[in-house]
Amino acid sequence: MILGMDKGKVALVVVCVALLVGLVFLVVYLKSVADYQRAVKDLVVREVALTDVADGTFAGACDVGFISAKVEVTVQAGRITDIALVEHKNERGAPAEAIIGDMVAAQRIDVDAVTGATNSSTVLKKAVENALRKGL
Repeated sequence: MILGMDKGKVALVVVCVALLVGLVFLVVYLKSVADYQRAVKDLVVREVALTDVADGTFAGACDVGFISAKVEVTVQAGRITDIALVEHKNERGAPAEAIIGDMVAAQRIDVDAVTGATNSSTVLKKAVENALRKGL
């Protein structure tokens, strides 16, 4: 017996504490999901005039919580010659990495998102935009 309580009461207290701790973790997790969803929704990706970007390699990043990306974009004579994906933290968004080649081929940021990986596509586009803006 603990503090004069029988085993049944101790078990009840332990279960109640465990439920309370679980509830706190659930609330924290749901808040982080809501923050992530808001961050993705608020992301605005804008084109950058490549002719205004200096020659060189520029690092860019975008982080919305559950998804983040770091890229290095190389520009030569007003053209994107390479986009290196340095890091891509994602849930199920790995297929979005295909847009890297699409952006190089199209010579623009505004390419179609990958179906089923829309949020990762948006984060990758924003990372590329952020890199290109460093060359302005």
